[in-house]
Amino acid sequence: MYSGLFELPWWGYVVVALVLTHITIASVTIFLHRHQAHRALELHAIPSHFFRFWLWLTTGMVTREWAAIHRKHHAKCETEEDPHSPQTRGIRKVLFEGAELYRAEANNPETIQRYGHGTPDDWLERHVYRRSVWGVSLMLIINIVAFGPIGLTIWAVQMMWIPIWAAGVVNGLGHYVGYRNFDCTDASTNLFPWGILIGGEELHNNHHSFATSAKLSAKWYEFDIGWMYIRMLEIMGLAKAKKVIPMPKFGEAKREADLDTLQAVITHRYDVMTHYMRSLKQTCSEEIERLRAQHSARFDSSALRRWVLSGEERHLCAEQKLQLEQIVRDSKALATVMAMREELTALWARSTASKEQLLKQLHDWIERAEQSGIQQLQEFSLRLRRYAV
Repeated sequence: MYSGLFELPWWGYVVVALVLTHITIASVTIFLHRHQAHRALELHAIPSHFFRFWLWLTTGMVTREWAAIHRKHHAKCETEEDPHSPQTRGIRKVLFEGAELYRAEANNPETIQRYGHGTPDDWLERHVYRRSVWGVSLMLIINIVAFGPIGLTIWAVQMMWIPIWAAGVVNGLGHYVGYRNFDCTDASTNLFPWGILIGGEELHNNHHSFATSAKLSAKWYEFDIGWMYIRMLEIMGLAKAKKVIPMPKFGEAKREADLDTLQAVITHRYDVMTHYMRSLKQTCSEEIERLRAQHSARFDSSALRRWVLSGEERHLCAEQKLQLEQIVRDSKALATVMAMREELTALWARSTASKEQLLKQLHDWIERAEQSGIQQLQEFSLRLRRYAV
């Protein structure tokens, strides 16, 4: 019986499968995601063409379709128009049928037309790489010739790898469970501090907070293996990162915020809101517990605190909104925390305001925070005046 050109021990085939699938993961995160969808880095023609060819062999995905669907996901995140949000479609749907959701959106010409701009459109793309069946069929033949019948199993693993890990796990669990470094407006989470299994894509909250960053890790304990490969390509002159996640800088607290302070606050807005939530958590907890004892009522303390601090009331059902309104109505402190949160986010939401107008709003915000009588809010206003460019 034909056993292929390469006879390996059982663990050798496992290693081969893992190496081949890891190359596919690297191709998706570096080429499709960071380079094509977000333009976070420039790629030399050599790695760019290799990644296109490899993805044609191992996934059959079309560059324009993938980039368009992912861009729409960011533009419509956690809404009914999001192609694969577990917040609207349910975690089971995205986790187990993520590939089907991808194919359905790929057949939407409006999505491809609106979001697929700037992707490769050369002769190879039009006449070869868009014929996905050719690529995966050629990969099957190569695997069987190289490894015999076990090559069919390796090929099956390759075909399932992206639908399971990327379409299912990242798109599903990455918007459902995990930890968050930044308080961005969607539900994205980081699944693990070590972005190895899925090339760094596990650090999904970092990515959604800074979508155009070529580096997905933000904390010292996080490791983005995709970024390591990009740095290796940079050393060889084959890539160039355009942007990375900006790290906040701090100086002595200024007596009065100036335009540099304003710019730093806007640049690091996710860091600002994350620390706002952390700083006011104790105040909210104490107020909610006080109201619980005062009314002898049963409250979901953690949920209420989260609603007050994060702005999630926009997505609450009628009953939850009513509960939140009742709590806030009886607490001046909670009402202040919510109002100050909304006014703070307005600093970077009002694109029509001039810098001078925004600076005045920042001055007013800091002054009212210092006069609020809430110690944690006063301390946070001091932190705001320490942000530096």
